[in-house]
Amino acid sequence: RCRVEHARMHAKHRGHEAMHAEMVLILIATLVVAQLLLVQWKQRHPRSYNMVTLFQMWVVPLYFTIKLYWWRFLVIWVLFSAVTAFVTFRATRKPLVQTTPRLVYKWFLLIYKISYATGIVGYMAVMFTLFGLNLLFRIKPEDAMDFGISLLFYGLYYGVLERDFAEMCADYMASTIGVSSRRAVP
Repeated sequence: RCRVEHARMHAKHRGHEAMHAEMVLILIATLVVAQLLLVQWKQRHPRSYNMVTLFQMWVVPLYFTIKLYWWRFLVIWVLFSAVTAFVTFRATRKPLVQTTPRLVYKWFLLIYKISYATGIVGYMAVMFTLFGLNLLFRIKPEDAMDFGISLLFYGLYYGVLERDFAEMCADYMASTIGVSSRRAVP
């Protein structure tokens, strides 16, 4: 009976291999075209490209955080977003308050240091787990690896987000005081 059903299934799906190959080719072509369009957008309109990608990188994880009940990430994201929104608000005001550049610098330097340290600790936890040092402390490899990868993710995510927000704030403040923040490329 099982063999008959198996033969029926194969007969029903005969010719699907060609369709699957065609779908893979369409996927690859779409990815290549999309990449070319993104590169062109970045070259021709860097400011809008940076704003859109920063916004997406900031907001898209919020959807997954809520959907998957990642409360720790949500709390950290809300705290980071609230303070960064305040700092960004201050950096975009005209006229620029005299203490704002120091505030912007201190906040983003603090986030840089925290994300750098978090990434290093996460990387070390992953490497120690790969070398089996977690067993000295009777920590399961799955738990140690989860801990390391989580810290590595937090460090990378907030480090990249912080860098982009800092660059945007620097551009706004520079334009407010009439100085170009971009270096001339020879």
